[in-house]
Amino acid sequence: MLLSLVLHSYSMRYLLPGIVLLGSAPTYVLAWGAWRLLSALLPARVYQLVDDRLYCVYQSMVLFFFENYTGVQILLYGDLPKNKENVIYLSNHQSTVDWIVADILAVRQNALGHVRYVLKDGLKWLPLYGCYFSRHGGIYVKRSAKFNEKEMRNKLQSYVKAGTPMYLVIFPEGTRFSPGQTKLLSASQAFSAEHGLPVLKYVLTPRIKATHVAFDSLKSYLDAIYDITVVYEGRSANWQQRQHQEPLTMTEFLCKECVKIHIHVDRIDKKDVPEEQAYMRRWLHERFEIKDKLLIEFFDSPDPARRNKFPGKSVHSKLSLKKTLPSVLLLGGLTVGLLMTEAGRKLYVNTWIYGTVLGCLWVAVKS
Repeated sequence: MLLSLVLHSYSMRYLLPGIVLLGSAPTYVLAWGAWRLLSALLPARVYQLVDDRLYCVYQSMVLFFFENYTGVQILLYGDLPKNKENVIYLSNHQSTVDWIVADILAVRQNALGHVRYVLKDGLKWLPLYGCYFSRHGGIYVKRSAKFNEKEMRNKLQSYVKAGTPMYLVIFPEGTRFSPGQTKLLSASQAFSAEHGLPVLKYVLTPRIKATHVAFDSLKSYLDAIYDITVVYEGRSANWQQRQHQEPLTMTEFLCKECVKIHIHVDRIDKKDVPEEQAYMRRWLHERFEIKDKLLIEFFDSPDPARRNKFPGKSVHSKLSLKKTLPSVLLLGGLTVGLLMTEAGRKLYVNTWIYGTVLGCLWVAVKS
């Protein structure tokens, strides 16, 4: 019975964030939908300005749970600018929490509403969010031969023309790195060896297409590229061994299993990035070689004093409740208000049902 109580208490850690984050989704979509209708005759810049603000409110609520609620320590290394910029954000990819790390950095530059993602195509079918991410500026891409370069280029160039602020997040590995998936890792390493590229240990061989199209489309508009390397430090004594088998999940993170996120930032001026795809392919692989060396040093350094941290000085960056709690109260309060009346509950349920159906129809037509 005691064990059952302990397990129940553990599960409750992620139950509250899950209820609030998912429960407020219809409220957020209703607010966005109302603004979309009201702004139909207004200039696109006006719509985008308010949409970015709405997105900032929702993501601030997300960050309340992923930073303030979990109590995780954010350790920053390198050169993250304080001011917002138009950037391409390139990161290693190991966990479902990785997309939150982009928010963690963006909020510290007052650029949270400008975060937009290059996402794998299957995510467009997510209830409510699948359609919205695309409307907010996200780009769904297919892998390999099915990659639609023209569609991605046209969409990015339309953002440049509209003056849309850009914090474009790309995970060049294309899928999450997991040492436990030996088949995937072996295939990635074999590809590198076959093409005369250094074999990587803690990251997968990066794919070039999305990064090249993004840079080529945005280069006149960009300030820099942010090269991000992330490690999640677990609570258990054997967290490194656990990390080498299966990276931390979002549920485990919300259950406070992560005590520190180590984030290494390299800011690269756009003039230092080669434009031609062949040269950029080599450049991108070199950037992932640097990531790999950082991670090898972090996990495997023969000097114990250099393990469990990146080189250089780290800054413990704490996010103020003033940046996150108001969003929780606002969206939570609006959701509770909806659910307190019969008409509100009906609208809430219909938004889940018809919003999902209409969203799926919209992405199907656009595919």
